[in-house]
Amino acid sequence: MFARILTIFIIIFLILPVFIVIPISFSSAQYLTFPPPGFSLQWYESFFSDSEWVEAAIKSIQVGLLTTILSLVLGIMTSIGLVKGNFPGKQLLQNIFLMPLVVPTIIIAIAVYSFQSKTGLVGTTFGLVTAHTIMATPFVIVTVLASLKGMDPNLEYAAMSLGANPFLTFMKVTLNVIKPAIASSALFAFVTSFDEIVVTLFISGVSVTTLPKKMWDGVRTQVDPTIAAVSSIMIILIVVILISSQIYGEVRDNKMAKKLEETAG
Repeated sequence: MFARILTIFIIIFLILPVFIVIPISFSSAQYLTFPPPGFSLQWYESFFSDSEWVEAAIKSIQVGLLTTILSLVLGIMTSIGLVKGNFPGKQLLQNIFLMPLVVPTIIIAIAVYSFQSKTGLVGTTFGLVTAHTIMATPFVIVTVLASLKGMDPNLEYAAMSLGANPFLTFMKVTLNVIKPAIASSALFAFVTSFDEIVVTLFISGVSVTTLPKKMWDGVRTQVDPTIAAVSSIMIILIVVILISSQIYGEVRDNKMAKKLEETAG
């Protein structure tokens, strides 16, 4: 009983400050205050009517999607190589790939900036995507690697024994098994990119502005209550993505269970 109460208290302690932002975003006041003195949509109107905010949101989505695609390709290929390959130093190589998860973000930002400043990538969308990919790919590797290690290798052997080549085996067998892991890792990759601020401040320059960077600039120069509306939109977006991912996983599990029942019957 005590453990449950403690768990609930910890969850409330972690989540409550985040959701306080939502009522603030509907405040009729001209500054950030809680509780809000009245109800108003003025800050949402300010966000959607300001071209700079809208362009920053579009840029964040664009960078997030490109980062997700690139990190999925690199992460899946790396995971397959780590599981299927048998070569000296494999564990060391795996640890190197996962280093962005433990190395402080500021160090990664300085290192990436040092490299991109010499190659002319600072202040470009491509440079920002590659920087975010460095941060997101380890999440893909961890998730897909766990799925591949838990996969029954006899499934692939059976497919190859029936005449399927390695590529067809991967597309028809392996890919279907690791689909839930790919979906989860895509979610992590997108959220990592969409929410990234430290690396973005170093790499984006003045020509590329994402939503977190626009929010940072707004807090640094002036406390614009529009930030509360933008924060609420980001919270709702992430919650919707998480719920959609959960629903997708449950629907897929139900379909698989139904197929197994039909096969057994």
